[in-house]
Amino acid sequence: MDKLIEEVTGQMNAALYGSSEKKLRISRGILFHGPAGCGKSLLCNFLASRSKIKVITVNPHRIFSKYLGEAEVTLSRHFQEAFGNFPNPTMIVIDDIHILCPRNEGTDAIRRVSATLLKILDELPFRKDGGKIFVLAATTDLEKTNPALRRSGRLDCTMEISVPTPDQRQDILHKLLATVPNSISKEEVRKFAEVTHAFVGADLSSLVGKAVGNAAMRGTEVTAGDINWALGTISPSAMKEVLVEVPNVRWEDIGGQHELKLKLKQAIEWPLTNPEVFPRFGIDPPRGVLMYGPPGCSKTMIAKALATESRLNFLTIKGPDIFSMWVGESERAVRELFRKARSVAPSIIFFDEIDAIGAEGVLNPERVLAQLLTELDGVTTLDNVTIVAATNRPDLIDRALLRPGRIDRIIFVGLPDRETRREIFTIKLKKMPIGDDCSVEVLVDLTEKYSGAEIQAVCREAGISALEESLDADVIHWKHFQHALSAVRPRTSPDLLKIYEDYERVFSVPAN
Repeated sequence: MDKLIEEVTGQMNAALYGSSEKKLRISRGILFHGPAGCGKSLLCNFLASRSKIKVITVNPHRIFSKYLGEAEVTLSRHFQEAFGNFPNPTMIVIDDIHILCPRNEGTDAIRRVSATLLKILDELPFRKDGGKIFVLAATTDLEKTNPALRRSGRLDCTMEISVPTPDQRQDILHKLLATVPNSISKEEVRKFAEVTHAFVGADLSSLVGKAVGNAAMRGTEVTAGDINWALGTISPSAMKEVLVEVPNVRWEDIGGQHELKLKLKQAIEWPLTNPEVFPRFGIDPPRGVLMYGPPGCSKTMIAKALATESRLNFLTIKGPDIFSMWVGESERAVRELFRKARSVAPSIIFFDEIDAIGAEGVLNPERVLAQLLTELDGVTTLDNVTIVAATNRPDLIDRALLRPGRIDRIIFVGLPDRETRREIFTIKLKKMPIGDDCSVEVLVDLTEKYSGAEIQAVCREAGISALEESLDADVIHWKHFQHALSAVRPRTSPDLLKIYEDYERVFSVPAN
């Protein structure tokens, strides 16, 4: 934050106190963006108090009126006050600027206010009394603001205030805890900093505040137990605007696939738990992993288990869901997905059916692919964000996605072998009342070429068969499994298996 403050102060001083010849080329303001509670307003207030100049605060929620034209007059009045302060400098602070100048302007009132703001910003460099005005604006989402706001000469300088890193969270927690009696060790603070993913400064302050309240009820100092209790009561601000799935799938819920699990741990867990080993060898950790194989072979469950076991936030999207009939919306959806992933890092973005990107019959697929490649190549850093993709048709994926440094770890997830089928049946049947006449080994023998999903369907169908016989049934017998096996047949075609075999010879690291 110190570096950011220094940079902002430099720009502000150049705009307010620089020579008049240069002012035409200097930005008249800065637009901060980042999740709620990350310190945007606090930073604006700090800069205002430190600069010791007149500060005018514009509250967008109080601008609009039911009377025609009054909103524009109210907004203009704030700037007229600043013009009247000339030759003394003035800082204008506008929080939630996306309310005044949104991407989708909507009503006539919003359009008029937006146009008024843009007109005033355009005039600042050319007015003598405008040369002493600097605008600090903030928004929770840059995509919500009108792009015209960021054109040259307006608020063309944007700065992101992101979610604190673990080291920054540790520093914030130390400072907060230093103000209250506590028995929390430095090591415990470090651990709390590690588990508070997506917590911003406001969340950490609330966390400590709740812990203090809990300790006060006992009349004791704050302990690690109080912090642990408070953690269960707070939803991080950065998560509130992001629909993040919280998987509850464990490795033991997935039968077999031991080699695959190991390879995924190497690709995703190791860079997070042992980040220092990669620079030691002068290499970068894998950016992305592609799992491919027949439908129903647990690719999605594996990705969820990986997120659960690694304690990572999990964002998921299906390839076809990215596309929109509106020009530009699909690319924006990709940018937004990666922005959210960065804001709640460490995280996994799971692309299911990734072969849909670049497929025929999709509107502007090359633009969506280009945006995805831009995100993968790290124009904006992707620290602690890992891409996991899945597909049933790897041959349809654009090769550009699979180049080194992108999704370059390619793993085949095939039909379950005998050992894996045995584990799937064991996991599933331990929750079902099966009779003594049922044999797991026989079921394993009879389900060769079945996918994991089809094996689970056999178990489910057997249970339904028993209930159809009698709603009072309390045991599933072998005859019910025989019925299930005749009803549920393997559906992975030889042609599809041939595609996988050909692809594996060229690209893949086998999973087993």
